Amino acid sequence: MNKEKIAQTLINLRGDRSREEVAKSIGISVSALQMYENGQRVPKDEIKIKSLNTMVFLLKQFF
Repeated sequence: MNKEKIAQTLINLRGDRSREEVAKSIGISVSALQMYENGQRVPKDEIKIKSLNTMVFLLKQFF
């Protein structure tokens, strides 16, 4: 997956939650999340997995 696709996916998954909230939940800095969302960096697989797990957890809170 390329940087742009990853960036757009992270933005879509974050929805209207703040970068601060999501970064804290994942365990990364806000600046790292911002770089991922801007396509400046590609997260390691470990961070991708944590991101998805966090998003699933946050989504489950709605149901």
